[in-house]
Amino acid sequence: MSLRPLTAQERAVALEKATKARAIRAEVKQGVKSGKTSVAQVISAADKEEALGRLKVSELLAALPGVGQVRASAIMAKIGIAPTRRIRGLGVHQRKALIELLSANNPRAAR
Repeated sequence: MSLRPLTAQERAVALEKATKARAIRAEVKQGVKSGKTSVAQVISAADKEEALGRLKVSELLAALPGVGQVRASAIMAKIGIAPTRRIRGLGVHQRKALIELLSANNPRAAR
């Protein structure tokens, strides 16, 4: 079953929504990078904000100072999070383990 074609107006609305979502995710990643926002804050905010729920965990971790793609992958593997997992797809125990692991290594990153 294929999707029906979108009208020009529907396409414009979808484009605007996608642009806003990307801006929200970029702003949050910048906040994590600068230390203004913690991973725990992002995870809790993802329950309310749909755009944050769609942020990949690997991208969030890579935004942390001193953490790149390799270290982010290692953290996720240690906890048992799939490489393609998004924040809204994390279970309660995965969220807790991620916050605890980050707070043990860098208390400012997880708060």
